Formats: sequence, C-alpha cells, structure tokens
Amino acid sequence: GYDKLYRIKLEADYLAKLAMDGAHKRYGEVLDEETTTRLKFELHIMKTMGFPGYFLIVQDFIRAAREELDVSVGPGRGSAAGSAVAYCLGITQIDPIKYDLLFERFLNPDRISLPDIDIDFDDDGRGRVLNWVTQKYGKEKVAHIITYGTMATKMALKDVARVQKLPLAQANQLCKLIPDRIPDPNDKDKLLKINLTNAINAVPELKAAEESVDPIMHDTIKYAKMLEGNVRGTGVHACGTIICRDDITDWVPVSTAVDKETGENMLVTQYEGSVIEDTGLIKMDFLGLKTLSIIKEAIKNIKISHNVEIDIDKIPIDDELTYKLYSDGATVGTFQFESPGMQKYLKQLQPTVFEDLIAMNALYRPGPMDYIPTFINRKTGKEAIEYDIPEMEKYLKDTYGVTVYQEQVMLLSRLLADFTRGESDTLRKAMGKKQLDTMAKLHGKFVEGGQKNGHKKEILDKIWADWEKFASYAFNKSHATCYSWVSYQTAYLKAHYPADFMAANLPQSMDSITDITKFMDECQRMGIKVLIPDVNERMH
Repeated sequence: GYDKLYRIKLEADYLAKLAMDGAHKRYGEVLDEETTTRLKFELHIMKTMGFPGYFLIVQDFIRAAREELDVSVGPGRGSAAGSAVAYCLGITQIDPIKYDLLFERFLNPDRISLPDIDIDFDDDGRGRVLNWVTQKYGKEKVAHIITYGTMATKMALKDVARVQKLPLAQANQLCKLIPDRIPDPNDKDKLLKINLTNAINAVPELKAAEESVDPIMHDTIKYAKMLEGNVRGTGVHACGTIICRDDITDWVPVSTAVDKETGENMLVTQYEGSVIEDTGLIKMDFLGLKTLSIIKEAIKNIKISHNVEIDIDKIPIDDELTYKLYSDGATVGTFQFESPGMQKYLKQLQPTVFEDLIAMNALYRPGPMDYIPTFINRKTGKEAIEYDIPEMEKYLKDTYGVTVYQEQVMLLSRLLADFTRGESDTLRKAMGKKQLDTMAKLHGKFVEGGQKNGHKKEILDKIWADWEKFASYAFNKSHATCYSWVSYQTAYLKAHYPADFMAANLPQSMDSITDITKFMDECQRMGIKVLIPDVNERMH
C-alpha cells in the first residue's frame, strides 16, 4: 500500500544523497555527463524495482566493517561491480565506468530479479561483521540458511546395507561397482546422471545383485533405490544470511543450529537458499577470503619492519616492479595467478597494463584457454589485430580484438544493432545457457539492426557465429576485474616487501604441509631466510 510506496521513496531519496556524496569523493566536485547519466539511470532502476533499502543495508555493514570493526573488505565480486552506485557507496572498489562494467549485468531493467551482492571479508573478521549485523537489526530478524544433505547413491547403499545386516565386505563391493561416469548408450558424447537405476543398467554385477535370490542382497538394492535422493541430514549454508524487516518467523519457518565459532544457538530458515527468494526475502552472502587476511597481516608486518603505512586500495595501478613480477612468472603466493600453467602464459604475455591481468584471469579456465595463444600473439605483435567492423575497436581494443568478456558481447550488440540494455543482457544469458529459441529471435533482430546501421549481412552473420562459439565460455568481466585487483595487491606487496609478504602467507597455511613446503621453497628461491618458530621473537 501507500506505506510501502512512502518507504521506498524515502529510502530512494536517502540512497541518492549518499550516492551523489560518494560520487563527488570518487570523481571530483564536477561530474561529467556520462557519470551523472549513469548514476541517475541506476538509481531510477533501483527505485522502480523497490531495492533502495537493500543497498542501504549493504553499504551500512560494509562501512561498519571498514570504519568500526577493523575488518578488511574485498573490492567486490560478481556482477555487483558493474554498479556505479555501489562504487560510490563504497560497496565495491572498482570503477565500472573506467573498465566498461555493465549495471544491467547485475540488474536487468527488463527482467525483475533480486539483486545478489556477495561480499568478501577477511577470514578472521567475517564473524565480527555477522555479529554486528545481528546486534544492529535484532536477533529475531537475522537468520542463516539451512542446507539439506541428500542420500547419494553410495551413501544410500551403505545405510540400507547396515540396517539389513548385509556383510560389510559385500556392502563395500556394491559401492565399488558404482561407476564414476555413465555414458549415454544413445549418445556417446553425453553422460547420464549417477544414480542406482542408471548404474544397474550399466553394470551387469549390480543387475545380478538386484535379481539375486538372496533376499538381503535383493532388498538392499530395492530399498536403496527408494531412499536415494531423500534428505539425510541438515547443515547451515556457509555464507548465506537473511536480514528481514519483521521478525523472521513472520515470513518463514525457522529452526536453530549451533554456531561453530561461538557455540551459541542461531536462527536458521527451514527453507533452503533456492526457495528463500520465492518468499520475497533477500539473501546476502558474507564470504571469508583468506587472501584478505594475508594482505592485512602483510601490511601489519610492513608497519612493524619498515614503519611504512600502506593504503592497499590506493597503490599505483601502473607499478613497474609489480608487472615485472608477473612477467617473470614469480607469482607463488599471489591470488589466482600462482599455478604453473598461469606462470607459463604470463612469461609469454609479459603483461604491462592492468587490462592484461583481467583478460588472463578470465581466459585461464577450461574452454577459453584455447584463445590464450591468440591473445598473447596479438599482444606481442606476432599476429595482426583485426576487427570485422572498424567500430568494434572501441570495445575490443583492450583485449587485442579477441572477445573475452560477456560485457563485450553486450556492448557490441548495442553499438552495431541498437539493442537495448535489457535486450543485450537477454542475449548474454541466452548465449551463456545456449537457449536456442531466444538466440534465433535475437539473431534476426541483430542482423536487421546491423543492416539499418549500414553493416553487411554476411559480416554480421560471421560476428554472430563467432559469438555463438565463444559466448558460452565468455566470462563476467566485473568478477575478473575485482579478483585481478586483489591479485595485483598481493603481487605489489610481494614485489616491494617480499619478506613481509611471505611472512604473512606462512601462518595462514599452518594446516597444509603442501602449502608450507611451497612457500618455504619460494623463500629459498628469493634468498629469504625462514627462521624456526620462537616465542620470544614473535611480533604479535
């Protein structure tokens, strides 16, 4: 009713004030037309969708984490980094206008869907933020989300075999017969779901067990088939949290679970995450990221050893020593860039700008990896950079003519064929999920719009075919940019303060002898001595 409309209007007005205040801090006193238009558009969409309150809550606990609780907060993750309003509010730390990140990748004006902002906190501080949220909004209004563990195929067999008193050796033998992969007999390229029915059809010994004259063996298979997939137990979602305007019990049934960190009872919704949104409640993900703890520890070490204060969010983005570290492949201990394969490609690429790191972060995954050699050859001048239509350079320049991100497909569809913001996001989703019907409709619109703008049909068809081939692999640039920035921060610290950085890595890996060995080897390679633990020398 009217109450809700008034509430949304007041929330939207306050959100707009905070966003504009933040914009002046981020972009200066005078905002250019592009920035002003973008902020007004985003604020309008948030208001019409009824979400201003959500953004106010998120910016509130992120502000508290940074200013009151001394908790490190990540620069953002996922598509939320495409929002300029989120950047101005301090929810994210990456400028979406500078990096061509798109708001409609986060909230599509043509499709009402709940916003989903995942926030990274340092491992040690995550619990403090959750506690602050619970204290501020009230214990009755904050709840975690339940998870349901179901009986998998082998678990169902073991459970039934135990009750049926089937000998343990026979039960184990049955479990070993369940294959890891079941090819579809009608289509060798497809795999069937792993379940007892499919396993029995694929494995003669299981078929024999099902038809066995031994009633215990026969019944074990029979009851396991009935129980498979049923709920076996409950747990608590690792990071999902609900914050409700009213008592949570007014909206969903709740139960309690014990908080492993504090030992206290906490409220847990009886609906799991996939159902929660249907009730109108919004889920927020509070994630713990070990890398943020490492960065925080390294900054403390640097302060103690060198008496230098580092604001990690304000380090230069064009630091030569940092790019040299990447170019040498000396990335052990840096976030998401430390695998041997990535090191090999970095040595070939010789990155010189931040955009190179974003592209490598997006490309280094199964599927798009095939395009890395082309990307490297174009960057190093071994291969010519070509554009099907000269105007495409505007959005493909940073990736040397290779389509790497979903955002590029969206922006090019608007540029070449006048797609709306919403249509370009629908195209991104259809290509990523291979929705053939939607793609067929959009293909006609793309060709028609492109021809109106003076482009040839055969070139438009070629562009579309390239997109179809790659778009299912194309990565979310917003997420790649955020995590490349975290990686760059770790590389900067390692390049300038190697001993302090490695000293921060070792305690965070105490429970993994593999990691400890890896970091000890890296210290040896860098000529850094690692001394044995000494209670008299420890700095904390």
